[in-house]
Amino acid sequence: MTRSSDATATSDSGPDDPLRNPALYFNRELSQLDFNFRVLAHAQDPSVPLLERLRYLCISSTNLDEFFEIRAGTLRHAQDLGFGPGADGLPPATVLARIHERAADLVAAQYECWNRVLRPALSEAGIRVLARDAWTPAQTEWLRTYFRNEIMPVLSPLGLDPAHPFPKILNKSLNIVVVLDGRDAFGRAGHLAIVRAPRSLPRIIQMPEDVSGGASDFVFLSAMLAAFVDDLFPGMEVKGAYQFRVTRNSELLVDEEEVDNIALALRDELIGRGYLRAVRLEIAEQCPPDIVKALLQNFDLTENAVYRINGPVNLNRVIQVYDLVQRPELKFPAYTPRVPKGVDTMFETVAERDMLLHHPFDSFAPVLELLKQAAEDPKVLAIKQTLYRAGKDSPIVEQLVQAARNGKDVTVVVELRARFDEEANLGLADRLQEAGVQVVYGVVGFKTHAKMMLIVRREGTKLRRYVHLGTGNYHSGTARAYTDFGLVTADPRIGNDVHLIFQQLSGLAPSTKLECLLQSPFSLHAGLLARIEREADHARAGRPARIIAKMNALNEPQVIRALYAASQAGVQIDLIVRGACTLRPGVPGISDNIRVRSIVGRFLEHHRVYWFGNGEAPELFCSSADWLERNLLRRIETGFPILEARVAARVFDQALANYLSDNVNAWALAADGSYHRIEPQAGSPLHSAQAVLLAGVTA
Repeated sequence: MTRSSDATATSDSGPDDPLRNPALYFNRELSQLDFNFRVLAHAQDPSVPLLERLRYLCISSTNLDEFFEIRAGTLRHAQDLGFGPGADGLPPATVLARIHERAADLVAAQYECWNRVLRPALSEAGIRVLARDAWTPAQTEWLRTYFRNEIMPVLSPLGLDPAHPFPKILNKSLNIVVVLDGRDAFGRAGHLAIVRAPRSLPRIIQMPEDVSGGASDFVFLSAMLAAFVDDLFPGMEVKGAYQFRVTRNSELLVDEEEVDNIALALRDELIGRGYLRAVRLEIAEQCPPDIVKALLQNFDLTENAVYRINGPVNLNRVIQVYDLVQRPELKFPAYTPRVPKGVDTMFETVAERDMLLHHPFDSFAPVLELLKQAAEDPKVLAIKQTLYRAGKDSPIVEQLVQAARNGKDVTVVVELRARFDEEANLGLADRLQEAGVQVVYGVVGFKTHAKMMLIVRREGTKLRRYVHLGTGNYHSGTARAYTDFGLVTADPRIGNDVHLIFQQLSGLAPSTKLECLLQSPFSLHAGLLARIEREADHARAGRPARIIAKMNALNEPQVIRALYAASQAGVQIDLIVRGACTLRPGVPGISDNIRVRSIVGRFLEHHRVYWFGNGEAPELFCSSADWLERNLLRRIETGFPILEARVAARVFDQALANYLSDNVNAWALAADGSYHRIEPQAGSPLHSAQAVLLAGVTA
């Protein structure tokens, strides 16, 4: 059981509007943190293949890293600036204190899972991640030789004294603090030293089969450093060696209105990102208190930022074992995504009817093929595209470059501020510009998060627009790991709307009323509120009224208040929210008609789908936007309607009805903030939404 908040909901207290009562809102950060307990539950689930359980453990660890880098870092900044509480009524200092408590529980659960469950299970399967006390003499000798030949030459140990102050420690890097006794070659007394592990060194080392006796044996770099650190300090006695890792705030703060060139400003910020303010210290649990205190002082942290670790501080690095071990029976079964008919002639196919792609069950190839055909087709005059995350060596970028070389007018809106992809996006922007592509960096103050591709093609005496709109990024890798929808259409109404949005992005055009699409920050928020209120009107009039929406996160207060009011009017509301949800369901008289569930499965749930019953004329939108303040009010997003009835039926069946029937990977959010796993009712068959969709691929 996990909890996002311990407040008790009431509807008869608070400000004038009872729906603003802070007790009706969970805290976003705590709710997001709790998502990782649901991920970790799959690592603890014996029905999941063993190496996949390891992957879930690593995902929960990596997610926690990013949580501290972004959410905790932003909270500390808000605390420094004196920001007040949000809709939940909790000031930043209170949230930070609760984060420490909850994160400590998560860390303890992660290492309990690693030390007592997964590591022994892997060993039984012939995959051993060996602790120092388990090394055989032959393994110890091989590891010492490896250390001296491959590791020691790139290390630069630093003894701490007045001439050698504490070194800069890079964000999330592996380090060893060493306690020494004795004197060095210059007669200097040794006390403490720091050994930093360069990023160039592998964090997991696999031993050869002749040394491991045929098993797959691995050792953490941190264990090797601790074991052989005495080689770095000849003539001195090592009294102790303790690994540690510091996590730093990684949110880049660029005042876009104060810079002439955002690309140059971001390049400058990226140089120092790894050394921004520290927010967390992970340290070996046996490290003496006086050394912990010294590290906290050095990083300007307090006790509620330290996490004592029973194992490697960089636990997420064990994901390399998943990649290195070729044991298909210990992983999810392989599958080949479907390729729909008509991909070889995309323009002719889409001219006849819309094409819906449901990734990862449908291949990403049609998107690439559409762009490839556009790059080569002499009838195509122009291509416009947004890029948020494209990935390394992106085939999308290659086709855009080729299109420009073939004389097409190519415009690409590159979002430089896509978190943790800033450097990659700067590089691809340079590559596109070198090929003659017109690169636009979006709009000052608003991240361009919309996923749009527009192709203008001359057909006879007229120009026709072909459009791809998606809920996910133009990234071939995530298309195999995330659930997303992509719509390819030649509908002139949608094409014209997308054309107008691109004009806004590249030409400083004024806001224009769109015929079909909803757009942040202009009409998406208001459009959602209007449709929620319309359902409430249906309910008050005694007509059927229902809302079903699927998204990654929900925290926008106005939308939540509208949902509460709709629930009070009698609207039946089902929300499928993967991660953070600040809405409190099941409160009598307030949200007793609202149900919230979260799905955690093999693939990361990522598509956003909104369905409004609207009497006998239901509306269904797919979108790039979650129902978060940032997406609805401070980003450029699209919500695109699914206009063809057969396509809308498929989206509803696969992404909404299917997921509401899940009783394998679904968790229900209770009014007290706890999540509990939904179990099948007696006599009911098991229903995994993702398994059903995969069965359609493999059938």
